[in-house]
Amino acid sequence: MKQLFPFLKPYRLQLTIGPFFKLSEAVLEILTPTLMALLIDRGVNAGNSSYVIKMGILMLVIATCGVLFAYICQYSASIASQGFGTDVRNTMFKKISTLSFAQLDYFGTPSLINRVTGDVNQLQSAVAMLIRLVIRAPFLCIGGLVMAMAIDLKLSIVFMLVIPLFIFVLFLVMFKAVPLYSLVQKKLDSLTLVLRENLSGVRVIRAFAGVKRERERFNDKNKDYADTAIRVGRIAALTNPATTVIMNFAALAVIYFGGVRVNTGNLTQGEVIAFINYITQILNAMIVVANLVVLYTKAYASSLRVSEVLACDSDIKYGSRNDVPQSENAVEFDNVSLTYHGSKLPAIENINITVKTGETLGIIGGTGSGKSTLAGLIPRFYDATEGKVKLNGIDIREYSEETLRSAVAIVQQRAALFSGTIADNLRMAKEDATEPDMRRAADTAQATEFIDRMEKGFDTYVSQGGNNLSGGQKQRLTIARALIKNSPVLILDDSASALDYATDAKLRQAIKDNTDSQTVIIVSQRVNSVKDADRIAVMDDGEIVGLGTHSELVKSCEIYREICYSQEQLEEGDENEKE
Repeated sequence: MKQLFPFLKPYRLQLTIGPFFKLSEAVLEILTPTLMALLIDRGVNAGNSSYVIKMGILMLVIATCGVLFAYICQYSASIASQGFGTDVRNTMFKKISTLSFAQLDYFGTPSLINRVTGDVNQLQSAVAMLIRLVIRAPFLCIGGLVMAMAIDLKLSIVFMLVIPLFIFVLFLVMFKAVPLYSLVQKKLDSLTLVLRENLSGVRVIRAFAGVKRERERFNDKNKDYADTAIRVGRIAALTNPATTVIMNFAALAVIYFGGVRVNTGNLTQGEVIAFINYITQILNAMIVVANLVVLYTKAYASSLRVSEVLACDSDIKYGSRNDVPQSENAVEFDNVSLTYHGSKLPAIENINITVKTGETLGIIGGTGSGKSTLAGLIPRFYDATEGKVKLNGIDIREYSEETLRSAVAIVQQRAALFSGTIADNLRMAKEDATEPDMRRAADTAQATEFIDRMEKGFDTYVSQGGNNLSGGQKQRLTIARALIKNSPVLILDDSASALDYATDAKLRQAIKDNTDSQTVIIVSQRVNSVKDADRIAVMDDGEIVGLGTHSELVKSCEIYREICYSQEQLEEGDENEKE
């Protein structure tokens, strides 16, 4: 929780002014029953109308001041709580953007969304209540008890007996509820995951007639969340009734014994009324305290979840090198292995390969062979658990993040586009890109043909995730976005899978014609996509089992031949070479 305290420092003024004015309001509220007792005893019972008017005016002034003080406190609480929440959300978003892929996998997208939204909202409410009620409610309890004791010490013994019982109920609720609130948030994360998968995969679900199955899955998760929330709700719901019953019995005792003491002449009627008013104040304040316990129990669980993100430092530490030297070798894998977190077996193992500057390397293999994992090590989406990855002869760990990002452009398997125009999406790679820059990149990516058919061209709006574009159009735009960077190293990670063979061939030829000095790494399951590369690396079960040109691999690599056979890519000349 200590990670959250610095976010309150900018609002020290509000954190001081708010409670001060709320405390002032509480002082005035504490005085009111005593003034009422004086009005009854010295004004009404004595028939002194001028005293009644004077006390009435005084009580009106006190009420007006109370309203003003409450407004100032409320205003301060709004500024502090909303500002605190905004700062925490901004910092969390910034922190999340620095986390490695492994850490993002650990937290999970739904959980991170809930932490940034729901958990921070819970903390905002806690800050607001800190200013508005955390001082006021206990003060009213203690102040009311002190004033009641000042009126009649013997009668106030009732409170002395009740308060320990009240505190016991609050601690019992808190002890039972804290673990359950954390569990509720985890159940909400699971529910959000199912909801997110259904919304993003609605086309697939309907295509495979899975609506009924997904409804049942959602209902199961929803019921699980609801059952847990009801369970904790039942415990929290006991707080108000239990405290109300305790305080009402206290009130009955006060009324009974107070009536006895009036008959004996130890108390006046006004003092009994004041005593009952103090009972009401204490009762209401105790109920507020009970609600605060529930609120801060939730806030505590949320603070742990938020603090976990804030305390998580990226496990990828960048160096300070800001230049990429010239080198004969663009990318080198030196005995590289990677084991994902929580996995017992390595995803890739003992990779040794060097990619020359200006060379085109194809990487091919079956599903799960480690192709994308290998490509993802170059821009440091993950760090190798063993060995070194070098860029132009320098360990990539030595480069600053900006230098590495500018040196490597990657197009990933899933075409990720964002809401905005086509130009907005292309300028993600180069903010100052002009329309001629975008057109050159789009020409190479074979995207100009469909962009020019659109009424607004590069100003055409792209919906969230590019849902108003076809799969092939999305892939070509993501390729254009990578090309516009003009980075020394270009990685195409199965980025043409949605393209037809003719467009794929045009794309590869255009990239070859326009990237003479660029090192290109093409990851694909298609032989057609890699057969013209300078060299091809064949992967199987996380290892490189073949390296060479297409014709060399046909002769020397059984797995490559099997892939060629499966895609009918062996020509007669290749068959003769194999024999």
